[in-house]
Amino acid sequence: MIYLKSFTLPTQGEEEDWEERYWSRRAGGNPHPNAYPYGIFPYKGLRRIDFSEITIFSGGNGSGKSTLLNLIAEALNLPRVTPFNTSEFFHEYIRLMCKWETLGKRGVAPGSAIYTSDDVFYGLIDRRVENFETEDRRREAGEEYREEMARMQRGDGPAYRTLEDYDNLVRRLEVRHKTMSKYVTSHAGQLSTPDSNGQYALSFFRKRFRDDCLFLLDEPENSLSPKYQTAVAEMILEYARFFGCQFIISTHSPFFLSIKGALIYDLDSTPAETKAWWELENMQAYYELFRKNADRFEKE
Repeated sequence: MIYLKSFTLPTQGEEEDWEERYWSRRAGGNPHPNAYPYGIFPYKGLRRIDFSEITIFSGGNGSGKSTLLNLIAEALNLPRVTPFNTSEFFHEYIRLMCKWETLGKRGVAPGSAIYTSDDVFYGLIDRRVENFETEDRRREAGEEYREEMARMQRGDGPAYRTLEDYDNLVRRLEVRHKTMSKYVTSHAGQLSTPDSNGQYALSFFRKRFRDDCLFLLDEPENSLSPKYQTAVAEMILEYARFFGCQFIISTHSPFFLSIKGALIYDLDSTPAETKAWWELENMQAYYELFRKNADRFEKE
């Protein structure tokens, strides 16, 4: 399913005209040719972008892949997990300079979103922080259990005069009928599974992909091993083919670039143009590396 059909960026002349009008409204303002996202795409000859079920932006660092995804995400008002670097010009640039075409009266389906490598990273950090906090609570609950057990062995009992005494009685009855492990878990919770970065990243996408949605993915390969990159690439193809999803991805990964049927825009070329994945400069670099070391891999 295609939800976003096209996205059109301004020409250099349109950007310069907009910039001059923008700054003329500000007392003492002077045109600033480096105001983000001004001046990134006209020099690449990138104007209208047409999309398929799976569209990929490829290019080196600084080629504009993430900026392009952010422009699209903000234009479509897609929810995101973590903020991104922007400027005072960004949203006015979209409103005045960019055009886009969605299919159907409903536009982009509810549940659509943009996910970035930062989302995965900060999600993993949040899980670790949560585990640290849970560990502290479990330590306190364990000490509480041991203290109550010691009071029981000494024969000390609550006086049953106040609500606090009643709480002490409830705790004593609980300690009497539970092991320390069950008591600690019921009072402090369970630690989250200590996944590796790659395992967490894989589960991140598995939990968030859903039917009939548009997903923007910014460098989803980060934290993923080749095995897990292959798994996510297969997941993307499956959701696009059978579950009505559209994907727009920025990536360096050959495992994503080689997804069957993907439409690839090479942002390293001038003008930017569509290419087969094996024609990309980055992929040629991989090929050259393995070609020079072919004897290390080949078996007689």
